Amino acid sequence: AVPYAQVENGMAALGLLASAYYGHPSHRLTIIGVTGTDGKTTTCTLIHSILSAAGIPTGLISTVNAVIGDEALETGLHVTTPPAHEVHMYLAKMVESGLTHAVLEATSHGLAQGRVNGVAFDVAVLTNVTHEHLDFHGTWERYRRDKARLFEMAARSPRKPGTPKAAVINADDPSTDYFRQMAAGVDRVVTYAAQPLFPVDVRAESVDYEPDATRLMLQGPDDLRLRVESPLVGPFNVSNILAATGAAGVLLPNDRDRLRQGVVEGIRCMPPIPGRMERIDEGQDFLAVVDFAHTPNALRRALEAARAMIPADRRVIAIFGSAGLRDREKRRMMAEIGMELADRCVLTAEDPRTESLAAILGEMATGAQSRGGVEGESFWRVMDRGQALAFGCSLARRGDLVIACGKGHEQSMCFGTTEYAWDDREAMRAALSGAPLRTLPTATQ
Repeated sequence: AVPYAQVENGMAALGLLASAYYGHPSHRLTIIGVTGTDGKTTTCTLIHSILSAAGIPTGLISTVNAVIGDEALETGLHVTTPPAHEVHMYLAKMVESGLTHAVLEATSHGLAQGRVNGVAFDVAVLTNVTHEHLDFHGTWERYRRDKARLFEMAARSPRKPGTPKAAVINADDPSTDYFRQMAAGVDRVVTYAAQPLFPVDVRAESVDYEPDATRLMLQGPDDLRLRVESPLVGPFNVSNILAATGAAGVLLPNDRDRLRQGVVEGIRCMPPIPGRMERIDEGQDFLAVVDFAHTPNALRRALEAARAMIPADRRVIAIFGSAGLRDREKRRMMAEIGMELADRCVLTAEDPRTESLAAILGEMATGAQSRGGVEGESFWRVMDRGQALAFGCSLARRGDLVIACGKGHEQSMCFGTTEYAWDDREAMRAALSGAPLRTLPTATQ
C-alpha cells in the first residue's frame, strides 16, 4: 500500500534523494571538494578563509563543523563526512543564507559510501594519498580509487554558468598521474608542490619556519607572486597553503587584485582549527600541543613540525595510540615513526573499541623496539590516556615540547561500544595544571 522505489544500494541512493528533497542546492552553489589522507580539514578551512577574505560569500562543511555565515554547527563525534541528508541540508541552508560558494571535505569513507552523492562538484582538490583506512577499503588500489571518485564527480556533474571545472592536484604525491587521468573532462588541471621535481602551477620559495608562524614567497597560478605569512606551522602546512591557493586561483582567474587580497589576508587571518597543532598554555616552561595526527604520515608531519618549533638541544615528547578495529599495520608504523622522530614516546589509548587495549599497545611496543626503543627509557606504555598525558608532561624539561596526537578536536573516546566524553585539550590542561584527571571507566582493560 506504500509506494516505493527499489534500489541496489540504499546509501548510494540517499544522496540523490536528499538532493532532490532540498531542491538540488549544490546546483546553485560553486562547490569545491577536498579529499586526501591528511590535511583535508586545514585545506578546506584555508580555502574558505581565502574566498571569504576575497569577498565571496562562502560556506564550509568539514569533519569539524559546518560554517554557514556566522553560525558553526558540529558535524559529529568522530571524523568523517556527514551523512548525505545532512550534507544537502547544510548546502540548502547556505543557499537560503545567500552564499554563493561552498567548500566540502570529502573523506574516503564519505565518497565510498555515497555520502556526497548528488553534490554537483566543480573543483576537486587532492592533498595526498598515504597509508590509511585499508581496514575499510581492503586494498591500496581501492582506497585510491574511492578518493578518485571526487574527480570523476567534478568532471561529470552538471555545468553551471560562469563556473569552471577544475582539478587541483599535489604533484609531490606519487599518485599525481593517476588523479590526472581520473580528472579527464575538467577544463583545467592545476598542480602544486612544496618540493617540485618539475614545473608546477603553484609552489613555494624562501620558506621561513618559525615556532609560531610560517613565512614564504608564494608563486601562484598565472605568474602570481606573493609574500604570505601564516600562523600554521610545519612543512606540511606549506602544502595545504599551496593547495588552497591553487583552488582560489581557479575561481578568480580574471580578478588578480581580489585574488591577491584573498590569498594574503585569508592565509594570515585564518581562524585556528580546533585540535590542529593547537597550543595549550597553563604557564608551564615548555610547549604543549594537541594535534589530530592519527595516520603514519600525519604523525610524521606533526613530529617534524614539533621539532622545528624548539631549539635543537630540546626534546620532543610524543603521546599517541592507534585505534582499534582499524588498519592494524599502522600500529607498528606509528610506533616506528615515533621512535625515529621523537625523543620520548608514551603509547596510550586511542579508541580501542572492542579490541584489547593491552594487545594494541603490545603491537606498538614491538614496532618501537624494532627502531631501537627501550621500554622504560625511551618509550612507555600507559593505558589511561589522562595519566599518559600527565606522565608525558612530567618528563618535560624547560624548552621541551610535549605533543598529544590522535584525538585533536574529538569529543569522545570509544571503549567497547560506548563513547565516553573525552577532550584531549581539557585533559592536557589538567595534566599541566595538576587538576584532577578524568579516568575512563574501562581504560585499564
